[in-house]
Amino acid sequence: MQRLNFFRLRAYLAADLFRYEGRVSAKSFVKHFFFTPGFNYTVWLRACVWAQSGAAAKMLYPLLKWRLLHSRYKYGIAIAERTVVGPGLFINRFGGIYVHHDVVIGCNVNITHGTMLGYMNRGPREGSPIIGDEVFFGSGAKVIGKVHVGRGAAIGVNAVVTKDVPDNGVAVGLPAKVIGTDGSDGYINKLASLAMIERTGWSAFRAKMEREAGGDHRDMAPV
Repeated sequence: MQRLNFFRLRAYLAADLFRYEGRVSAKSFVKHFFFTPGFNYTVWLRACVWAQSGAAAKMLYPLLKWRLLHSRYKYGIAIAERTVVGPGLFINRFGGIYVHHDVVIGCNVNITHGTMLGYMNRGPREGSPIIGDEVFFGSGAKVIGKVHVGRGAAIGVNAVVTKDVPDNGVAVGLPAKVIGTDGSDGYINKLASLAMIERTGWSAFRAKMEREAGGDHRDMAPV
């Protein structure tokens, strides 16, 4: 799990907010915090990560964790604070969203209601998914096991993915098959910029994960 100081926490929230509004301001923060369930959940998620990163902030962790759990049961979104989630997360609608805590999610990813990123307990794909940047998940999409979903891929409505999806791949069906290379183009909008991402320290943290995985992004695991 990446350690966040207060300035990096603000940088993450700015990148996340930009995905909803296309701009960052106090007015847009208040608007989406109170009226957009996905952003509300993301705020408490990031705050819990921050609270575990320093001695002073840890005093606030029980309260922040309670608020995160409140939002989980209210909105039906289950993403634990130990999950590695890159900047620019966009949760479109809500309900039935489950992400295993060992999943790694890249930057500017769209998650829609009914999405599940789950752990496989046995077999050659034992483990959790690694999700690249700018990936789009349609309603009800499922990715199970140690699967790498490449940058710019799109996972279709109710697809069940149990094998790797290449960069810009379009995977549909049950079991999912790659049917095209148009990827998420047109579905991922209002991208957090490279400058926004750099302010979060994400690039250095991802490089650290890749080094510890022996340079293979498909074997990255949370640290």
